[in-house]
Order: sequence, then C-alpha cells, then structure tokens
Amino acid sequence: MFNIRNTLLFLASMLPLPALAQSVEIPDSVKDCAGCHQLQQSNDQAGYSAPPLFFAGNKYRQQWLEDWLQEPYRLRPSGGFYADHVVTKDGVDSIDESSLNSHPALDNETAIEVSEWLMSLTPMDDLLADSNDYSPGSVSPRLGAMDFVKFKGCGGCHRDTPEYGGLSGPELYTAWNRLQPHYIVSYIKNPRAWNKNSAMPNRALNDGQIHKLANYLKILTDED
Repeated sequence: MFNIRNTLLFLASMLPLPALAQSVEIPDSVKDCAGCHQLQQSNDQAGYSAPPLFFAGNKYRQQWLEDWLQEPYRLRPSGGFYADHVVTKDGVDSIDESSLNSHPALDNETAIEVSEWLMSLTPMDDLLADSNDYSPGSVSPRLGAMDFVKFKGCGGCHRDTPEYGGLSGPELYTAWNRLQPHYIVSYIKNPRAWNKNSAMPNRALNDGQIHKLANYLKILTDED
C-alpha cells in the first residue's frame, strides 16, 4: 500500500549527507532526548519523531533554548510529521490534536545543562560559511508579508502570525528569536543539506531573495 512517509524517506535517503562527525559523549541529562531526536550525525536519519539536534549549536539561540526547555510550547502545529496527525472530514483537513505529544518541561538547572551541551554541537560550520555575507536588515512589513505568502509561497506550510498560514511546517513568527540568522539563510538556501528528510523544497532563490525573507522574519519579533 502506498505510504507517503516511507516514500519521502526513501527519496531523501538518496540525497548526499555531509561527512560524518566524530561520536560525541551524551550526558545523562540529555539521553532521554534520544528517544525522539537524532543527537549524533549519521547517514541514517529515519525513525525519529522530532527534529534532529546534532547541529543544535549551529541552529538555535542558547537563551531561547534555556527558556523553551523550561516552558515548552508547540512549534509545529501538526507535529513532527503532519500526515500522521491530519484527519479529513467532508473534504476538509484538520489536525487531530489528541494525537500530538507534548514536550516535557525541564527545571532551570537541567535546562541550562542541556542547552549548553546542545550548543556545543556545531558540525555544520562549513554550511554556515556560505551565508556569511548576510547582514540583518529591514523590510516593509506589508511587502514582506506579500513576498512570504504570495510570491514565495511560504504561507502554504508556515504561519507568519498565530492566526494565519499553513500547519505542516514549524511556525515562523518566533523564528528570529529561536534561530541564528545565518542558519535561517543557509537553511532556506539548501534545506536538505541540513536535514535530508526535510519536506521543505529548495526554491533555488538567489541571495537577495533569501535575505529579504530572513529580514521579514526579523521584523516579526522585537529582537534586533
């Protein structure tokens, strides 16, 4: 029987992955995370229900990690893989929220220990080098929203406000607070260089187009 998830995973497995990093020692406070997240770089990225964390230090802002681990909130409205949580009734798709899992909250001391360890994972520095020419700027909110939704089609999978946008990808109205700017640029440029199982397409955007999207995410938050 046709299974879209298995098909996507098979196609993704045909894509190249950067050279393997050396094995890292996982502290006891983080070992439970391995049940859902990939903590070490390998050619096998299948079988995980949550985003990979082996390059967390290249991706996240440490303060956001510390805060979120203590008071987690849902970043992906339809869970790790949207097709597992979508129900169709009368031709309309909706999220079966009863099938979604909640992330456990950590105490302050553990959250600091876990976030510090995650931020030490930086095997993808070479990928970030391609985005070094990006300098955060500004963009008209109206034109930025039009570009995000209409011209780039990002709104089909992502939300740029709590009320509007797609549900299959992570929300992006807090993206600037949680993600490093150069990661945002690099990921848009080549999503599957970061995660070969990513469902996000490579739109072959030029640097100017990518920088405009990143600047739009910037103005959605109060952080400079």
